[in-house]
Amino acid sequence: MNEVRVGALAEIDDPGCREFTVGDGDWPFRGFVVRRGAAVYAYENYCMHVGHPLNWVPGKFLTGDNTAIVCASHGALYAIDTGECFSGPCKGDSLRRVACEVRNGDVWVTVAA
Repeated sequence: MNEVRVGALAEIDDPGCREFTVGDGDWPFRGFVVRRGAAVYAYENYCMHVGHPLNWVPGKFLTGDNTAIVCASHGALYAIDTGECFSGPCKGDSLRRVACEVRNGDVWVTVAA
């Protein structure tokens, strides 16, 4: 398992997101965290419909009103707290969760090696 510091919680907008990668080479693990208040959720950056990254613009994962995660390609909407798709072509599927916690004011994620 690889544990990675994503950054200080105070540096992430509320609500807001931050991307992270784990590993090197052509195929590192790509993920993102979403902050809502004191809660932080982490997911793999992978559209459940076609398998490409959810965002086109770095760090942009939320709808304009910051109430859901959105796939920039197909407009699928995912719940921030569960990762479940509630609207779009992959309705009922869920984003892949990543272990995440806040320790001493920092956001940490843990992914498989």
